[in-house]
Amino acid sequence: MASLPSINKRELLASLLALAVAACGGEGPPGAGGPGAGPGAPPAPEVAVMMPASSTATLTQDLPGRLQAVRTAQVRARVEGIVEKRLFAEGSDVKQGQTLFQIDDRDYKSTALSAKVDVEVMKAALKRYEPLLPSKAVSQQEYDQAQVKLLQTQAALTRAQINLENTRVPAPIGGRIGRALVTEGALVGRGEPTHLATIEQIDPIYANFTQSNAELLRLRQAMQTGKLQRADQTRLELILEDGSVYPLPGKLEFSDLAVEPETGAVNLRALFPNPKHELLPGQYVRVRFNQGQMEGSLRVPQAAVMAGEQGQFVLIVNAENKVEPRPIETAGMSGPDWLVSGGLQGGEQVIVNGLQKVRPGATVKPVPWQAPAPAPAAAQRATPAAH
Repeated sequence: MASLPSINKRELLASLLALAVAACGGEGPPGAGGPGAGPGAPPAPEVAVMMPASSTATLTQDLPGRLQAVRTAQVRARVEGIVEKRLFAEGSDVKQGQTLFQIDDRDYKSTALSAKVDVEVMKAALKRYEPLLPSKAVSQQEYDQAQVKLLQTQAALTRAQINLENTRVPAPIGGRIGRALVTEGALVGRGEPTHLATIEQIDPIYANFTQSNAELLRLRQAMQTGKLQRADQTRLELILEDGSVYPLPGKLEFSDLAVEPETGAVNLRALFPNPKHELLPGQYVRVRFNQGQMEGSLRVPQAAVMAGEQGQFVLIVNAENKVEPRPIETAGMSGPDWLVSGGLQGGEQVIVNGLQKVRPGATVKPVPWQAPAPAPAAAQRATPAAH
């Protein structure tokens, strides 16, 4: 009969201990998962929450618009000739009257000098004729013709001097000049004044935007019924393409008296200071326009409001620290925040940051939300939200 192989006592003891632990449903080595892994479970995710409170807020609307220079002038050649020099840096600021181009002036100097000589000759002729009139050595007709000739030569001299001056092309207005449209050696002014460059005044700068006439009617009705109080509509904010707020406020210049029949909108224009030339003509912007003041409203950051098939809603943290969806109704925007007109009573813990980490019913750890600091100039104008 074959003998059984020898068994190591230590190996046998370890195997029996592992089987006993598995049979009792105990935990394995530290860090191993399992049904009873209470101490090893991940902690509840943190979410930033704010508690809206009732306050008076300014209802705003962001309206699309375009920037436009307050003045635009085309620099054109007034005389024919060859461009000798460009006397400015493209994209720089120029002053009114500053010489921008030099056109070859040799022919114009010669013409002006010849006209000046003709004037002096005719003056000398008249001086000789004057003492001969009494003696009839020169007829009155000849003397009158000499006077007419003098006037003609003086007019020719004036034209020649103006043409000579126009060989130095000046800036018609002060402002920012764009690229040169001609180069040295180009023939300009033949047949028509050649467009050489464009100057735009962009400090201050216009913002042209439109507002729906239906929206204007709705606002008037809201003010008549007392739902809204009148707000200052002369100071406006500018929202740039990257979503940032331009630090300098603007003012409303005018509102059109007619409604555009094609769009049903009213044209408006605002004026914004632009000392650093950060704003450029043609740039797309949004103009933040005050519509009215609403009392007893709740402000919620835009990041906290989501939209679903049933409408807008927020996620709140209830008394058990569990996530709960809450449908809401909004009345519009107040700067970067939504004005909540229904669905919240005030004091709820509304989740602002961390929405992507949670789902309804999940347990979370709420922490206070810190509002981002606004730009210094915008902070002075913003209505403080009660958190």
